Amino acid sequence: MFDQNAQIDSDLNAAVPPYSYNPSAWSQRVPICILAGIATVIASYMALYQWRLIDSVWDPVFGDGTAKVLDSKVAQTMDRWIGIPDAALGAFAYLGDAVLGMAGSTRRWQYRPWLVLLFGIDVIPLGVVSSVLVILQGTVVGYWCFLCLVTAVISLILAYWAYDEVYVSLSYLWRVWSKTHSWRELGYAFCGVPSEQALAAGREIVEEAR
Repeated sequence: MFDQNAQIDSDLNAAVPPYSYNPSAWSQRVPICILAGIATVIASYMALYQWRLIDSVWDPVFGDGTAKVLDSKVAQTMDRWIGIPDAALGAFAYLGDAVLGMAGSTRRWQYRPWLVLLFGIDVIPLGVVSSVLVILQGTVVGYWCFLCLVTAVISLILAYWAYDEVYVSLSYLWRVWSKTHSWRELGYAFCGVPSEQALAAGREIVEEAR
């Protein structure tokens, strides 16, 4: 049983190895949220064109390339598969990045692993999918979309920036498992339910950086 007198570590900004900083710090997460917000606006703008709520779409590099990509058979096929334009799906995903990036404390890697992993699932696959779609633009569609390239670059940056926090949370969960070999304890740690073993694992990780 969890000792009710056990104290949760109050040092929310402690550095976490193998890094010399705290991956859950606001200084790490706010830039992700800002960039995700920019991508949300860009993707929403392209979705408005795909929904024909606006007549044209801006592209300063490839002329009508963006419009041709958004109107391509690939985009139309994806629309039929998922029920909404692919740009709209991207906008929802980027908005999710921003919302999940803002949620939780600066020690959520330990106290809310489920939130960090959900954040990672939203951010990292999105970067991979965006890269694949950009490759399809040139190889299958035959045109390039400037705004799509911008959001793809943003996606890769977001995935790179989010990786450290996801890695630390997974390392923490692995340590809990190594200490307990208990699915119950691991489940508690994943959900953020305090336990003596989970708190001890978190303290050990933080102390390694001191």
